[in-house]
Amino acid sequence: MVIGFSKLTREQKRDFVASLFEDHKSAAAQLDCFLHSDKSLQKRFEEFSENTISNYFLPYGIVPNIVINDEIFHLPMVIEESSVVAAASNSAKFWASRGGFHAQVLGMTKLGHVHFLWNEDPAILFNAFDDIKNKLFFEAKYLTSNMEKRGGGIMDIELVDMTHEIADYYQLKVSFDTCDSMGANFINSCLESFANTLDGFGKALSSDKNSLQVIMSILSNYTPECKVKVWVECLIEELDGLGEGMSGLEFARKFELAVKIAQIDPYRATTHNKGIYNGIDAIVIATGNDFRAIEASGHAWAAHTGRYSGLTKVDISNGRFCYTLEVPLSIGTVGGLTSLHPLARFSLELLGEPSAEKLMKIAAVAGLANNFGAIRSLITKGIQSGHMKMHLHNMLNFMGATDAEKIRAEEWFKDKVVSYKAVKDYLQKL
Repeated sequence: MVIGFSKLTREQKRDFVASLFEDHKSAAAQLDCFLHSDKSLQKRFEEFSENTISNYFLPYGIVPNIVINDEIFHLPMVIEESSVVAAASNSAKFWASRGGFHAQVLGMTKLGHVHFLWNEDPAILFNAFDDIKNKLFFEAKYLTSNMEKRGGGIMDIELVDMTHEIADYYQLKVSFDTCDSMGANFINSCLESFANTLDGFGKALSSDKNSLQVIMSILSNYTPECKVKVWVECLIEELDGLGEGMSGLEFARKFELAVKIAQIDPYRATTHNKGIYNGIDAIVIATGNDFRAIEASGHAWAAHTGRYSGLTKVDISNGRFCYTLEVPLSIGTVGGLTSLHPLARFSLELLGEPSAEKLMKIAAVAGLANNFGAIRSLITKGIQSGHMKMHLHNMLNFMGATDAEKIRAEEWFKDKVVSYKAVKDYLQKL
């Protein structure tokens, strides 16, 4: 057991961790080789989180020439999984000549709650709520003035009776517009101010100082009113040839069935939605946003009907193919790591310094592009053919193949099934 680990220098933390390995000098050297040569930049990375001893690299890739609302973007994607960037790139190329991707933001409202107990007559609380609400707005003015100047702020405050779920339990449900920022710190600061104001009102409303008890104040990562819709569409006949020996109509019908399966089967829906977030997360990470919050919201939305289902819908009526994704997506372009991380800053510049609304569209399009590519593979040649070809490099590296062996292996497996055993056997023959 180590005492006071957080108070050690980075080097001391590194040395302690390295001492747990048999070859501690090699372990320390491995950690150090991923440090940035710019010491000031390395210090900045270390301050992003706690107890940092090294940096963890992920590939930074590009999906070129993706058309969104008639505008061309080159999308930065940070992801370690093989074939994700390739799938999005293939979809981008296919749809570029068919009108590209279309995108529309449906709302920008984010939510937070003050959770509290009130053990007296509910009528007392509800009758006083107009006064409480006015004071909540007034006493949080010092926090909201700058956001209001940018066109955002607190949109509404509701008193929600939750006593049917937990005895004496109520909520302040607060709606926010945080403009181009994710707004987590802004929202939580406002909610904690509300909690203090509410506590004071509770003492004024009752002679019993314990009649109102604030439990907690926190934003919600579920943002069903901060949502974006993206879609692609074309004549069904324009899908001819997407599957070997398949007409456009045969492809569309098989595609429709695959999507319907994701609507009714949670096992398939989970994998279907994971494919969407392969694209969304890669954009979110590249721009310094919180992919965990965004995924949590999306999966909650996938279950909002009471059954977890796929996030996309397809319509093949009237001779047209239309594929749509509608998803909550709370994302920002100012504040947090969007300015502090050099590659997050680079990504936003590459995308033309988008607003939060435009970045919502871009991220959702990346999700739909990746998902379309995945389903296209699933219903035609199968997912493993392309995926394992992309994974071939990883297997060759793992097996310690030389550069010359890699070149020969790539040529050999051009028309063959890639598997771990097949690659191992081939290298042994070499």
